[in-house]
Formats: sequence, structure tokens, C-alpha cells
Amino acid sequence: MPKDDWVFWLNVTNIALGVVVLLGVLLVAYALVWEFVGRYRKARNVASLNEGMDAMSRDGQLVPGLGLTMADGGERVKPLPEQSAVKEQS
Repeated sequence: MPKDDWVFWLNVTNIALGVVVLLGVLLVAYALVWEFVGRYRKARNVASLNEGMDAMSRDGQLVPGLGLTMADGGERVKPLPEQSAVKEQS
């Protein structure tokens, strides 16, 4: 059956191409799962950071004795007590 030799190679080629397509689909599925897991972990880390910042700033101060610190000086959370008039006289 020398004439049927091309059928064998056609089947081998089809099987090889099927394996390549299957590997490609598995690779894309793995990449999608990896991306979703990464986004979930990142969102969970951001939520835990937010909880930590909330715990640190429960009294409205991130640094004891300072207000909300910003580059322009920030705003005081609690106003300072009035200075005595004695310092103004000297």
C-alpha cells in the first residue's frame, strides 16, 4: 500500500497541530488564571493597607503631635491652645 502513505503523514500532522493548539489554549487559560489571582492578591493587599492606615489614623493623626502631614504643611486636626499675652509684651 505505498499509495496510502500520505494518509499516515496527514494524520500525524493533524495530531501534531492538535497538540500545538491544545498547548496554546492551556497556556492562555493559565495566563488568565494567573492574572486574576494577581489582581485578587493586589486588591486584598490594598484593602489590608487601607485597614492599617485607618487603624493608625483613628484619632486623626498619623504622627503624634502633628496634624495631617502634607507637603504644604497640612491642616491641624486639633487647634493649638491660645498663646498667653505675656510673650507679646516682651
